Amino acid sequence: MNDTSLKDDGRAGFSRRRFITGTGSLLGAAALAGPIPSAWATPRTAAAPIASGSRVPALVIGTGYGGCVAALRLAQAGTDVHMAEMGMAWDTPGSDGKIFANTTRPDDRSFWLRTRTKQPLSNFLGFPLDRNVNRYTGILDAEEFGGITVYQGRGVGGGSLVNGGMAVTPRRENFGAILPTVDAEEMYSTYYPRANSGLGVTTIDPAWFEEADCYQYARVGRKHAQRAGFPFLFVPAVYDWDYMKREAAGTVPRSALDGEILYGNNHGKKSLQKTYIDRIRATGRVTISPLHKVTTVTPAPGGGYTVLIDQLDTTGRTTATKTVTADKVFFAAGSVGTSKLLVGLKATGALPLLNDEVGRGWGDNGNVMCGRANHLWDPTGKLQASIPTGGIDNWDAGGAFAEVAPLPTGIETWASFYLSITKNPHRARFTWNAAAGRAELDWQTAWKQPSIDAAKTIFDRINRKEGTIYRSDLFGVHKIWGDHLTYHPLGGAVLDKATDNYGRLRGHPGLYVIDGALIPGNTSVNPFVTITALAERNIERIIATDL
Repeated sequence: MNDTSLKDDGRAGFSRRRFITGTGSLLGAAALAGPIPSAWATPRTAAAPIASGSRVPALVIGTGYGGCVAALRLAQAGTDVHMAEMGMAWDTPGSDGKIFANTTRPDDRSFWLRTRTKQPLSNFLGFPLDRNVNRYTGILDAEEFGGITVYQGRGVGGGSLVNGGMAVTPRRENFGAILPTVDAEEMYSTYYPRANSGLGVTTIDPAWFEEADCYQYARVGRKHAQRAGFPFLFVPAVYDWDYMKREAAGTVPRSALDGEILYGNNHGKKSLQKTYIDRIRATGRVTISPLHKVTTVTPAPGGGYTVLIDQLDTTGRTTATKTVTADKVFFAAGSVGTSKLLVGLKATGALPLLNDEVGRGWGDNGNVMCGRANHLWDPTGKLQASIPTGGIDNWDAGGAFAEVAPLPTGIETWASFYLSITKNPHRARFTWNAAAGRAELDWQTAWKQPSIDAAKTIFDRINRKEGTIYRSDLFGVHKIWGDHLTYHPLGGAVLDKATDNYGRLRGHPGLYVIDGALIPGNTSVNPFVTITALAERNIERIIATDL
């Protein structure tokens, strides 16, 4: 696996392991919110946004991992591509001179079309954290369904803008449970290496980790894990570690060391903007239209598909509706966006031949969060890098892997914080509510209990060993578990069910799913490397046979 493997840190030193497991992505802390500016610069308009009446060979809906892979490979194969992105371009600094807002100081840029923030950690030290903001097409969408809040990135670069950069390849022995109809040998010999290379995945320098003040919290987490009998595993990421070292030395503007992650990272993180999208722009064959939301896809009379697209302003208001014809359409709006769109298109008769698997198989990747209150002799540090570097493994015995995550509050908290990925068997379904004119998800909050039980196999044992307790002030009043959310939505258009084994939607030739909607609910690790690798596999076959 080269430098994308996890490393097991024992007391005798560091050794590379074949035991590949993984973690979640977003850190959950947004404490001590400051004042909120009232307005931000209007984003620059795309050089050539799509015009109504256009015909394009390929339209990609969304600019996240799967969409970027599809656009790049199609362009390299000689196909002109247009990408429609609902969010902003994120290329214009705000009044503070920065493009992205700080995690501890959310402002209008932070949330998608909300008038009050909805932070993953709603409370801290007994105080509520959420603040009023102006309605704006901000970077993080906290989309609420009946039983769960789903956090998603909004903007050119999708989820890569807001995740914690944990770039994990699943253990090969788990792969059959993730994507049973996909050839594991091909994935691990060709497509995972291609994805890791394209994403710029690397692992922290372990010697620097030992001395860096900003990872004291992770070293405390490692100590507690090892004393309770669990291995601590280093996890690859997409951060520029040389930049972080310069941050620590004070020679460049701080980014991860200023807590930037939840609402974007201004410098060191290698989001898709700096990897696939840079290469996409270099082809000269791809146009990206930000603030363009696809609403309808129907078969066109002369072949291909008629696509209706609403152009938005930064308040979310529709300023124009465009009609475009596309020979081929790639759904890459994320698990939730793609699933909602397809369910609606089937139910309203726009794409009536989609099968009944559309909307099924959705899961939360087993996400659950918690915090622990440490003793005074175990401070976790005032300065905490916002990029997690490792976690605690109990996947085989307890069905959980826990990321040791930061709480970048700028004050000493004596707290350890964790995001766990767990084996959770529950799967939800998107259905169409005709009366309300929207797709709905039937997830139930009680379905998080298996995730809590799995996480407890780690943290109950650590608490017993250390004589510590759970924090109960992070997710509400007297609430231990962050069981109300997910950062890792997956499924809704599952591979080889709603689609064929390469993402072609059944019933409508020329329509493809190329994102996390293909993966049935759980990857056992942070999912974006698997989404990228699967997209690399699928688009290679589609280009070879369909174009």
